Amino acid sequence: MNTHTIAVIGGTGKSGKYLVQNLLDKKYSIKLLLRNPENFKIKNPLIEIVKGDARDYDAINNLIKDCNTVISTIGQPVGEESIFSDSTKNIIQSMNFHGIRRYIVTTGLNVDTPFDNKNEKVKMATEWMYQNYPKTTQDKQDEYEILLKSNLDWTLVRLPMIIQTSESFPTETNLEDCKGENISATDLAEFLVSQIEDETYIRESPFLYNIFKHKLD
Repeated sequence: MNTHTIAVIGGTGKSGKYLVQNLLDKKYSIKLLLRNPENFKIKNPLIEIVKGDARDYDAINNLIKDCNTVISTIGQPVGEESIFSDSTKNIIQSMNFHGIRRYIVTTGLNVDTPFDNKNEKVKMATEWMYQNYPKTTQDKQDEYEILLKSNLDWTLVRLPMIIQTSESFPTETNLEDCKGENISATDLAEFLVSQIEDETYIRESPFLYNIFKHKLD
């Protein structure tokens, strides 16, 4: 039994469900925020379900109480206003209230930091996101700025396309550029859980991606 209790937001999404399974495999206790608990099929004594929405401070506060670490893989709900900065403000406020410092959260390639040296492909992808999804793309950038102003021990993990697979591949992290086009959801989950105890990327925004060796023809 692991002594840590992890608050998880976005635990039913395409990467979140792999995260939940990884935490269970490592015997972490989990508090899981769910909008619709009736649709959640996993039955495990290590899971406590909290019904609510990340935009609702009371729900977030109920979730985070008695936890040691918060991990968010929250995605954008279809047809709703962008959720990222609103949820982050609630999380920071609640973590400060409960005296919890470690926050691990995922985001996209489009977030820029002062340390970046993005390759042309990643720059083009960022521009495409701003052209096609301006509000949510800007909101993810705002989330980074909000984290910078907080006093939390946060890590914002920037990701390329997530591939839903149980397969694992070599991974690499980089603070300046994303040199891979995909990340396995299994490898992402493993990395997120490793960050609970790892202080390497506190208050930083690493890119995480798989490295595939090209076969010679």
